Amino acid sequence: MRKVLLQMGLSVDGIVAGGPPGTGEAGATEEDEAVRRWKVQSLDDVGTHIMGRVTYEQMAGYWPYNGPAEYADPMNNIPKVVFSKTLTKAEWKESRIARGDLSEEIARLKSEPGKDIMAHGGAAFVQALSREGLIDEYRLVISPVALGSGMPLFKDLLAPLRLRLVDSKAFTDGTAIWVYEAIRNR
Repeated sequence: MRKVLLQMGLSVDGIVAGGPPGTGEAGATEEDEAVRRWKVQSLDDVGTHIMGRVTYEQMAGYWPYNGPAEYADPMNNIPKVVFSKTLTKAEWKESRIARGDLSEEIARLKSEPGKDIMAHGGAAFVQALSREGLIDEYRLVISPVALGSGMPLFKDLLAPLRLRLVDSKAFTDGTAIWVYEAIRNR
């Protein structure tokens, strides 16, 4: 069975979007070469991208026309599922819309053959996945900045989310990558 992997950038205080004006997404700065290589390599594990409507619209407006090929090719060529009740069409190459119950749609995707599923965002979509216990692995790319406000990665959890650290890396620019496996109550 395929796993759902979340790979998401955030600030050291857990903010994934927003923050003070002019800080960009999670306070992002220019990407370190070693961080970029890690992120590109992680795309090799992926057979499907999933995301919410807002992230889908942003990515669909960017990746077909911009960005380095090492990111753009897997973003454009790997199948994508956008979760939305309001989006009327998905025109980005290899895209389709999922309108059903989130847990049921994820279960259906996980049962399909192929490589793992990578969740990208936005914040509300990822919060819903976490709340429902639908993420198997959290790949957190932590920027060395605190924002103090914005959208947190975790919000309104129904119970504590137990995680096991399975990998960690620190980079010369101060970025840290922590990879956690969700611990399920059996």
